[in-house]
This record gives sequence, structure tokens and C-alpha cells, in this order.
Amino acid sequence: MPILLGEALEHATLKAADPRLLNAVEDALSRPVRWVHSSEVLDIAPLLRGGELLLSGGQALALETAERQASYVRELAARGIAALALETSPAWPVVPARMLEVAEQAGLPVIELRHVIPFVGVTQAINSLLVSESVELLQRGDQASHAMAAELAHGAGLDQLLAVLAARTGAGARLVSPSGLTLGAAGGTSFSDDGGTVTTVDVPVRGVLAARLELEVPDGGDSALARVAGERSVDILGLALLQRMPPGLKELAGIELMRAINSGTQSWQLQQLGPASGFAVNGPVAAVVIRSSGAGHLRPAVDALLNASVPHSASYANNAELIALASLGDGASGRLVLMEALRGLEVTAGSAVVVGPPGSGIAEAPWSLAEARRTLDLVPAGANASVIGDVVDAEAFAVERLAEEHLEAATRERFVRRQLGAVVEHDRLRKSELLLTLSVWLDTGCNTAQAARELHLERQSMHHRLQRIFELCGGDPRGTGRLAALHLAARLARL
Repeated sequence: MPILLGEALEHATLKAADPRLLNAVEDALSRPVRWVHSSEVLDIAPLLRGGELLLSGGQALALETAERQASYVRELAARGIAALALETSPAWPVVPARMLEVAEQAGLPVIELRHVIPFVGVTQAINSLLVSESVELLQRGDQASHAMAAELAHGAGLDQLLAVLAARTGAGARLVSPSGLTLGAAGGTSFSDDGGTVTTVDVPVRGVLAARLELEVPDGGDSALARVAGERSVDILGLALLQRMPPGLKELAGIELMRAINSGTQSWQLQQLGPASGFAVNGPVAAVVIRSSGAGHLRPAVDALLNASVPHSASYANNAELIALASLGDGASGRLVLMEALRGLEVTAGSAVVVGPPGSGIAEAPWSLAEARRTLDLVPAGANASVIGDVVDAEAFAVERLAEEHLEAATRERFVRRQLGAVVEHDRLRKSELLLTLSVWLDTGCNTAQAARELHLERQSMHHRLQRIFELCGGDPRGTGRLAALHLAARLARL
């Protein structure tokens, strides 16, 4: 169970440092602290999970530029840590105002530790307290799920199971279908905007999001207990949903088909499961991969979109990834319809959507899925014209996938250096973007006007850049055999 930041600062081990909040972040002292961590490493952010109170002596940070200090606090804020506590000293008597301003804008509380304290003692003391409380929470959560299991064994329905959960947690409980229909409720709360804190837990059935458990914790209630007990009750509620709404054979076959495709199973199994779930054995198909923190929540919207745009489909949510298989009907034109439909899907920031290459039948579905995933791994390297409306076309990355699979990195690097070495060196020395300009120009079919629009450049600036590129590359490549080599090198450079 987390403790509040204000409580952590009052702990004897931290209070000895005379801590002081330096910036005005709303409700800073009410933030939950999940763990206490200490580090002088400036690239620590990717290793954090969120909710940490990070302790730092500030020695390494004090030697950095103002911009690096600002990016440091931005990175920590993006990870969702509870607060950053910096130890000031004669070598670094004041935390820079610019750094505090950036942290405040990013919503990161910064604490000044005005006396030296042993960080090891702080982490041991507070983390031991956190672990002890977490163990107690898990035990209480397990007790709630065991009580629900006993009720289910005696034939209890959803309302009765939720009543047990509500009684054990002190929270109102409601089970809602993906479409918003209330399946069961207990606890007598309204779930209105002016109610308490609402904790939501997904309830999957056979890997498919079947419902969402909502727990409304009243003011002064234990939100952490509600979260743990809710997560512990997922399997019990899933079993109750199966008894109430058992899936049909076609739906079960679709789930098993997607699992088989995901695991890359043998084609004869796919040829059995495909027709059972509505797919023609030799019909053209394409895989869709959506990577998003809310993948399970997207599944109803994706299913509705696919049902409206392709002859048949199936989907499966797994962790932060949602995969789907679409029957294309008319082949190439059906795939274009699918991509256009996916561009209308509302996804959270940072999500990625890719449509895999077309497979000639159900046996090639695992290949389409694998190629879609490989494409997403290549996308961060950038390909402006290949990502349209936030939907990635795997077909536009066929060259990169081929090169990445069959050419060693050293071979690719040598080819790029021989074809575009002067351009790469110019970018390195002048901090220019000639390689990006060339790549966009080639991807647009050497259409200067379109490339200028995509790069947000004035047409004259675009012409100046191209002229410089031609000088470095040995002349205008249009109408020569060098065009293909330059285009290949520009695409390999992305890898």
C-alpha cells in the first residue's frame, strides 16, 4: 500500500534532512509514494515504473547544462514518479530556478533536503514499511476473492458476488459490459461525478475483454484495498460471466484461431480453425496490430469498425497489444478499405497501428502478423510517407524488412556510406537535415512540391536543399540508374 508524500517526509529518517517543497505542484503532499529509490544516474527514468520518491545527492546533476537539467526532470515527470528529492550542499547550494520551473510545469514536485542523511537508511526504513503494508493488502484481497469463490460455488449470481466484494472493501461495486451495460451492482453508490474515487479493473474471459469492474471508494476509504481486491476477484467474476453468457462455438473458434495465429502454429491447425470461425481457407487476409496502453479497452471499437468494413474478422487482446485478422474479400482494394477505416479509430497518444501485408489464405495469417510486428519495430526509425493518418502500411516497409533480415548491419552501413556518406557527414557537421530531405523527396517519387509540404518548407528552401544534396551526391540522379541506389541507401539509413 502506498503512503502519501507528506507522510514520507514526516518519517524520522527523512525528517532529519529538514525537507522543503520547492515548487507549487497541486496536491503534491497528497501524492502516493509506491517506493523510495536513490540514484545519481541521470538516465534513470526508463528504469522507473511510476510512484517512486527519487532521492539524489545532486552532484552529477549540478555539473550538467541547464537544458540537460530541464530534460532530466521532464523525463522523470513523464514516468509518473511521486517526487524528486535533491540534497543541497556547499557545492550546489540552490536548485536552479529554471529547473524548478520546468518541473512545476510538468507536475513534478521537487523537494530540497537541507541536511545530509544516509539514503540507504531512508530506503530501507520506508520500503520495509511499504512492503509490510502491501503484504497485508494482498492477504485482505485474497480473503475477499476466497469469499466470492465460496459464494460462486453455492450458485451466487453477479449481484451477490459484487455484494461480497463491496462488503470486504467498503466500496460500491459495479460490473459493466464493454458497451456500457450494467451487468451487476452492489454497495448502493451512484457512480456520479461528485462521488468518491472510482477504480477500474478489466475482466477478461478467455483472453477477451468481457466486462469492467468499477469500484467507487468513498472519501476516506481505502483505494489501494479496492484495487488489490478487485484485481484478485477478476478470475471469479470471469467464471460467473461464463456461466451467465457462455460464448458460442463460432466465437470460441475465433478466439482459438487468434491464439494459434499469435503463437505461429502449424498451417493444418489454422485450416481447421479458420472455417469454424468464419474464414475461408484460401481467402485473402491481413493482420492488424495495435500497440497501446489501452489495448483491451479498444477491442469493442475495433470489432465494430472491422465488422463494418471487412467481410469477416476476429480479434484478441494480449497485454498492451491488440491483434486482429481481417478477411479482405476483394484483396488489394479490400485492404485499402481496411486501412481507411482504421484511420478513423480513436487511440490514445503514443499508440501505434499497423496493417500487415496481405496473405493469400488463412495459412499465411501468422506471416502477416509477424511482418506487421516487425514493421512496428522499424517505424521509430522514421518513414514519413509510409505512415498516413497514424496507420502504418507494412507494405511500405518491405525493403527495410528484407534488408534487416538478410543484410548484416555492417553491410548496410557500408552501402549507405558509399552512396550517401557526404550527405551524412554534412548533417553531422552542420546539424542539417539533408538526409531526411532526400528521403522524403525520394519517397514522394521525386515530387518536390509534395516533399516541401511534408517537410513544412518553402518551395525555394526545398530547391536549395536539393541542389546541395545533388552537389554532395555527384549530380541530379533523376533519369539515371543511380536513383534506385540512392533511394535504397536512404531507406537503409533508417535502420
